[in-house]
Amino acid sequence: MMKKYERRRPASEPERGAIGLEAEFVCVVDGEPVDPVQVFGDPRAFLGEGALHRVGTSYHLPTGGAVYFDTGVIEVVTPVIEMGPECPSQAVRSLWEGVCMVRERLDEWSRREGREARLVGFSAHYNVSHPDLRDGERINIIGRVLTDMLAFPVMLFAANRRSTGIGVRPRPGRVEVTADFTPDPALMTAATAIIVAAVLEVTSWETPGRAALEERGYPVVADFEPVPHTSRKGWLARYSCYDPDPFRSPPDAPLWRTTKGERVSVRGATRRVVTRLSPVLRRIAGDGTRRMIGLVLVRRLPSLLDLPDRPEAYEDVGRLCVWREPDPRRPLDRSAYEQVMRDAMAGRPIHVDGHEYRPVGTSGWTHVRYRTDAGRLRTFSVDELVRLRE
Repeated sequence: MMKKYERRRPASEPERGAIGLEAEFVCVVDGEPVDPVQVFGDPRAFLGEGALHRVGTSYHLPTGGAVYFDTGVIEVVTPVIEMGPECPSQAVRSLWEGVCMVRERLDEWSRREGREARLVGFSAHYNVSHPDLRDGERINIIGRVLTDMLAFPVMLFAANRRSTGIGVRPRPGRVEVTADFTPDPALMTAATAIIVAAVLEVTSWETPGRAALEERGYPVVADFEPVPHTSRKGWLARYSCYDPDPFRSPPDAPLWRTTKGERVSVRGATRRVVTRLSPVLRRIAGDGTRRMIGLVLVRRLPSLLDLPDRPEAYEDVGRLCVWREPDPRRPLDRSAYEQVMRDAMAGRPIHVDGHEYRPVGTSGWTHVRYRTDAGRLRTFSVDELVRLRE
């Protein structure tokens, strides 16, 4: 029996810093892009009727994440993953487990219906929340700084030759970075690690701003002004904001002048950013991820920008590209937040104050609703659920 639970008012944000990933896919059925709502109605058409409802057309996966339909695409999201060692790898693994699960269920639907369905990579959103990201004005300043800092690194590790922009969207309590979907889990993990490290670094500055970037030795491209983000509030480092277009230029060509009068390439600027973020990267990224980042920076492994065109793996995600455990002998631990969400999705009860509660739904991304056999309903935050497991 667990210790007596102290009732607390749920917080809207997790108590610890956390990350979460989202991936959007165009659904192609019988060779034609389709609106998933028109074909499936909602995700239960391929997930099955037992899927736990979240909200609207959103249904939870056994991974603790969810799948839903959003403006013509299928979106797969992770549960929140608390900040800590290996959190980029944990988040990417969770995302790809969800993607591969959706792929498997679509295969079953295809066999039942006699139709063929594919997932085509579209976009990815990297969300980072932190207790210090509460003040709206400060979040906006941090978001603008991150647009300068992260544009070239995210291009190198997450974009391809057909990409058009890297976005930063300040949100209540968090920052969201948007890019094209990356059909390579290792590159996606590298991009996640750099994004998380950058948010943690800039958030720690007393006075964030472009001047602070320059003072700390980060390259700042002269005459760069992002455009408004295409969706929601934020900024977009669009190809047209640069001369020439960095997505279609050689990543090692020093074509852009900095505010210090230097000439930098996409890879060279990224190397300088990563060097300055190294202390933070050592805290949150494993040896394999840091090694992989280094190999791309010295061209021993290719960026997608090193390829002549967008790779074919985009066209059939979950088949042409899948997640594999980097070292099967030493599998990654599960994050504590991820584990309590997986427990809830598996229907595992919790025992509080002498009562057994069973999960019946979720509230947002950080709370789970439980009910006793007698009908008593209570909502627990992920932090409360983690403490109940301790």
